[in-house]
Amino acid sequence: MSERPLLAVLDYGIGNLRSAEKSLTRMGADAHLTSDRGLIADAAGVVLPGVGAFGRCMEELRASGLDEVAVGAIADSRPFLGICIGMQLLYRGSEESPDCPGLGVIDADVVRMNETERLPQMQWNVLRGPWGTAPPSHAMFAGLDDPAWVYFVHSYAAEPTDEVIATCDYGGPVIAAVARGGLWATQFHPEKSGENGLAILGNFIAGLETS
Repeated sequence: MSERPLLAVLDYGIGNLRSAEKSLTRMGADAHLTSDRGLIADAAGVVLPGVGAFGRCMEELRASGLDEVAVGAIADSRPFLGICIGMQLLYRGSEESPDCPGLGVIDADVVRMNETERLPQMQWNVLRGPWGTAPPSHAMFAGLDDPAWVYFVHSYAAEPTDEVIATCDYGGPVIAAVARGGLWATQFHPEKSGENGLAILGNFIAGLETS
């Protein structure tokens, strides 16, 4: 593998996707915001960012044809990172856009969060392990501060599954990150989470060298 591993950040024409590309480049990847199928096929890893509404993101991803590319990369066990709405798109669907199916890679849905708290959750929050108070222990979080603060902006969150590796507390436990093999995804924004977020991106890039 090259000194700077090639990363494809899927460009499906929505939101500020370039901030993820810039942060991945800063952490040592040869990151490209792209819709080029050849470049994506050659990449050591694939990143699916997302901001805004679930339905709009999913519609644009599907219109670009990159939905099949994303599912194919995951099926091929290529390292894959979903960010914010990019994580939610991995699920069967979302209450935010009930008529718009997701990618169905994770067998659960995205639902509206507990309305006892102000929505959206737009703040820094502390990462915890799955349903507990201890810090998360997955390789995604190697080298993070304890406590590890990261930045969230969302009103919908994933249902519990075996893939959960981190939660935060916002009117109760909220799923903050999931992983299954080389598939990693975060509800929070690593690219907006300071040194902890950059460390997470660095851990993802480091994993490319052993995949």
